[in-house]
Amino acid sequence: MNDRAGTPATADDLVDLDALLAAYHERVPDVSIPEQEVVFGTSGHRGSSLDTAFNDTHIAAITQAIVEYRAEQGTTGPLFIGRDTHALSAPAEQTALQVLAANGVRVLADAEDGFVPTPALSHAIIKYNREEHGDTADGIVITPSHNPPRDGGFKYNPPHGGPADSDATSWIADRANAIIAGGNVDVRRLDETAAEGYDFLGSYVSDLEHIIDIDAIKRAGVKIGADPLGGASLPYWERIRDHYGLDLTVVNPEVDPTWAFMTLDWDGKIRMDPSSPSAMASVLAHKDDFDVLTGNDADSDRHGIVTPDGGLMNPNHYLAVAIEYLYAHRPEWRDDAAIGKTLVSSSIIDSVAESLGRRLWEVPVGFKWFVPGLIDGSVAFGGEESAGASFLRKDGTAWTTDKDGIILALLASEITAVTGKTPSQLYTELTERFGAPVYQRVDAAASKEQKARLSKLDGDAITADTLAGDPITAKLSKAPGNDAAVGGVKVVTDRAWFAARPSGTEDVYKIYAESFVGQEHLEQVQREAKEIVDAALGA
Repeated sequence: MNDRAGTPATADDLVDLDALLAAYHERVPDVSIPEQEVVFGTSGHRGSSLDTAFNDTHIAAITQAIVEYRAEQGTTGPLFIGRDTHALSAPAEQTALQVLAANGVRVLADAEDGFVPTPALSHAIIKYNREEHGDTADGIVITPSHNPPRDGGFKYNPPHGGPADSDATSWIADRANAIIAGGNVDVRRLDETAAEGYDFLGSYVSDLEHIIDIDAIKRAGVKIGADPLGGASLPYWERIRDHYGLDLTVVNPEVDPTWAFMTLDWDGKIRMDPSSPSAMASVLAHKDDFDVLTGNDADSDRHGIVTPDGGLMNPNHYLAVAIEYLYAHRPEWRDDAAIGKTLVSSSIIDSVAESLGRRLWEVPVGFKWFVPGLIDGSVAFGGEESAGASFLRKDGTAWTTDKDGIILALLASEITAVTGKTPSQLYTELTERFGAPVYQRVDAAASKEQKARLSKLDGDAITADTLAGDPITAKLSKAPGNDAAVGGVKVVTDRAWFAARPSGTEDVYKIYAESFVGQEHLEQVQREAKEIVDAALGA
């Protein structure tokens, strides 16, 4: 933890916007250098122009690759495009629009040239394709999510509306890198753009009453505070307030691409993570002013829930409460609709699922795994420990197939209105029934070679028989829900578990751990987890 975590940013912490934007246009990547290649992670290609990792050359090549990929897939409908409030998002959008125009792709961009949250773009794709126009739409979201202000991000969402799977992203990344290696001569590009206007804001906000019980919130007079954290949700919260007549205050209406108003995250960086107590320190100062106070990241796919009695909720805790509430208050959902969670999310969700008599669908990290179930209604809720989730409309049909921090934030007000209790009070009740788990993620050093081995590690390579004094009951390298490789390993006992996965950006691996015994037991689990993994990696 950095000594300045949770304190206001100073001038020395701010990115030089002039240098950042100049580097976007001037620097040309060399894809023989791994750090300058196009690499799609779980949420697209990310990097900084200052590192020659997110530049005009990258975006032009990626967009051309997307054009070729969608043609190969037979996707002939419009492409929806939207950007968040990061400084690199606007020039990246301009680059993409020029390439799309040259390739004759019909593009739908925000009618007011405004910011577009990730969930609003996913919502637009699903809505268009549900209307059966005779073709299919897809989209591009330009965002690095909660990453620092120096970063940019570029993500492709195919016709299902959610994050592209690894087959698509691998194809796009390989083709983009080949284009860059060839000097971008295969990129078709015009100086002009030809996007049509689309009302992302109006379409999304007017449809919210079909997924959230807005009337219940109004009747109860829930006093809501919403902090966009300088992100794309700002105009959405303002429109939600005005359209539905809610008692809702936008706590901070400021948009600043340096994010000078933020408090520093755990590592001393500016990061718009609404689940981080350090990043949310200035928001937490208002916790007693509202019945429910929420935060979103820059593209609004993550949520943070603050209550007067509980402060900032751990994302796992809120997911458990949201799941129990929704499956009891959405009678039109299918009786066999499963509960989706990633395998590094809290085991208290397992207990909630069992108590509801619902099937638990446990998948690897990455929201893309929930997409098929959300589309066909077989999974009514999908959630990640990193404060990302989405769920079905009241009628059991798909709302978004990407994470939606806005509906998860509004759901907290619905829960308060309907139950008369805050989500944090309801979580306390869950712990009285199922026990109070202690959960934490820590990092451990690892070389690139060790990370590569960890990503392919088989559970059978774990030789330990016990963990923190208890017999090991499972050693998983594939997710129980869909038998997909987890890119690491998960070790389980009756009272605890840990999972280890390599970082995609740093020379570390991540250890997620949870104990139903207490903090001291958790620390023992973490220590032994590192020993077990290091032994398997030959460290």
